Amino acid sequence: MGGFSNFAISFSIISILTGAVTLYDYGLSMGGPAEMAFGWPLVSLFTMTVTLSMGELAASYPTSGGMYHWSAILGGRTWGWFSAWFNIIGLIAAIAGIDYGCAQFTTPLLGLPSSTGTILLVYAAILVTHGFINHYGIRLVAWLNDFSVTIHILGVLIIVGAILFLAPRQPLSFFAQTATSTGKPYWWAFILGLLQAQWTMTGYDASAHVSEETVDPRRRVPWGMVMAVAVSAVVGYLLLFALTLAIRDIPSALNAKDRDGNHVPAVVAILEQSLGNTAGTLMTALAAVAMWFCGLSTVTSNSRTVYAFCRDEGMPFSSLWKKVSARHLTPAPAIWFSVVTAFLALVYSGAYSVVASISTIGLYISYTIPIYLKLRVRSFGVWQPFPGWNLGRYRYAVNLLAIAWTVFMCLILVMPPNELSGKTILGVAAALTSWYWLSERHRYRGPNLAEEKLLAVKGVDIP
Repeated sequence: MGGFSNFAISFSIISILTGAVTLYDYGLSMGGPAEMAFGWPLVSLFTMTVTLSMGELAASYPTSGGMYHWSAILGGRTWGWFSAWFNIIGLIAAIAGIDYGCAQFTTPLLGLPSSTGTILLVYAAILVTHGFINHYGIRLVAWLNDFSVTIHILGVLIIVGAILFLAPRQPLSFFAQTATSTGKPYWWAFILGLLQAQWTMTGYDASAHVSEETVDPRRRVPWGMVMAVAVSAVVGYLLLFALTLAIRDIPSALNAKDRDGNHVPAVVAILEQSLGNTAGTLMTALAAVAMWFCGLSTVTSNSRTVYAFCRDEGMPFSSLWKKVSARHLTPAPAIWFSVVTAFLALVYSGAYSVVASISTIGLYISYTIPIYLKLRVRSFGVWQPFPGWNLGRYRYAVNLLAIAWTVFMCLILVMPPNELSGKTILGVAAALTSWYWLSERHRYRGPNLAEEKLLAVKGVDIP
């Protein structure tokens, strides 16, 4: 992969036409138009602190597995083991949320009834396509990710242009309107609605997961992550601005039904009401294609994490999951592990906002562990940043803001109506702790990182 392809995989997973669109109903019902106007830039700003903090680590340790290896190098095998598991759990839930959202948009486009059973079948089919393409080879995935950037940016510009020039619009003041249909105090509903933006702003660690497949990773991987978040923040805000101004009235957008009485996503309803059925259908298809690309990239990211972890015997049946296809040179078993577990995750969670919360919490826990460890070892002079990419004197402030924001968001995302995500994360944490204490601490030896630690301290490229 070159620098653009590395950026493209993270940009595709962030996918403003996935998170911002599929959870638009959730954000609109929680905080109304003001959720889009103020929630999106707020989340984008603090997400950038996490991204910058991770970029510094990616420059120092350009290895597959990303957070797993960073945590193991800075804190030891125990920290690495927990970081890997939370990252894998977060990515599995992310695949589930992304591809199920794609199925929700694709099912009516195929002329099928939008029943739960039908959507699940379409969801399974989408997962299978992602499994086969990832199995075939990284060059095809890289090419599709590059094309995905065009689809996302061009798609947003087409949707925004169509709405602003062809559709009736609300006055600009509507974009800042505060409204909630939850019965909760507005300030609390607004905070809960931040899930829409926060779940969208995940997955940029994919650039780090493909470090070993990227040319000049110590410079290109950090910039890949940072640019993915920055471009997504700007283009995504433009999309939300146009969609929100195109709303005829909030209740009709949130409660839209198809001819069979099944719920229609708010974005689909807005596009059809503002542009007509034909134009609305074309715009919906464009969003569905972008979601498909997003799911493809997320399967790539998770399979590399699973592969890197199993390379060090970190999971049950590691000897199977770490195998690489002799013909296609891809971690084929890890790819199909990602596909199957994603299907099971969606069936378990049942609710889109719940699986999105589980994904966000799992991923941000794995992001924050190495950031915390970096601060801890830096105070002892053990870790030195890579001279070619670092935060300089702003490091401590940015790192502390990143940790504080992650703690805040993780607490918010387990509150009702997403309490199942909190119970799930607590259950997973308890199970992982028990399992590690009773078994894995005696068996798991972690990666052989002695040489990498020495090279990283000296600022030498890790071979």
